Amino acid sequence: MRNIKLTVAYDGTNYHGFQKQYNTGLPTIQEVIENSLFRLAKREIKVTGAARTDAGVHARGQVINFDASNWSIPADRAALALNGALPRDIVIMGSEQVDPDFHARYSALSKTYFYILYNDIKPSPFWRLYSCFMPRSLDISAMKSAAKALEGENDFAAFQASGSAVKSTVRTLFRTDVRKKGKFVYLTFKGNGFLYNMVRIMVGTLLEIGQGKRLPEETEQILTSRNREMAGFTAPACGLYLKLVEY
Repeated sequence: MRNIKLTVAYDGTNYHGFQKQYNTGLPTIQEVIENSLFRLAKREIKVTGAARTDAGVHARGQVINFDASNWSIPADRAALALNGALPRDIVIMGSEQVDPDFHARYSALSKTYFYILYNDIKPSPFWRLYSCFMPRSLDISAMKSAAKALEGENDFAAFQASGSAVKSTVRTLFRTDVRKKGKFVYLTFKGNGFLYNMVRIMVGTLLEIGQGKRLPEETEQILTSRNREMAGFTAPACGLYLKLVEY
């Protein structure tokens, strides 16, 4: 097996998430990349992604891999070839050959997401698809305190979208950060894995704390409850970015 790893950046605005959706007719990142590979290699190639980002979610460092045994192009030239075939809202940032047993999803040690809030009285027409507009003032210190309480190994069942089915809802958050820079607030989460909508629900909860609707101390109570209804709202997808996958 000739295993090629790609690092991918994309604007998720016009896509129904990363993962291919069968019999729906909705475009996905995976589908577009596989179609481009088919045009280049003249044969079907399936790709595997590190993270199944949702509709409207963006990425700066998504990682995919695929079996290129039937494609003769050198691994270090795959990025250039694909970028010539892909639409402008999907860019291959790098390509390399990796060990046959490398798996974009299961070999990952950590994933880092960040979320952008546009924190101003008036919305920005330029950032409306790439951030969440928040016109109210925020208590950044309270948000930081609450985010820190999420760090470590915890059962994040309360921060998982209702109806999700996974074997375990225990995940480890290695690092969180909340910082304001000008009109923007950046929230960062690094962990060994994330449940469905987990980051967006954490952001929604932190926003409610930042607005004084909840106390920072409630974070631990929410974790203990394992009840989705105890956590905050699900923040919009447009502000979320997959930043980095580490191996």
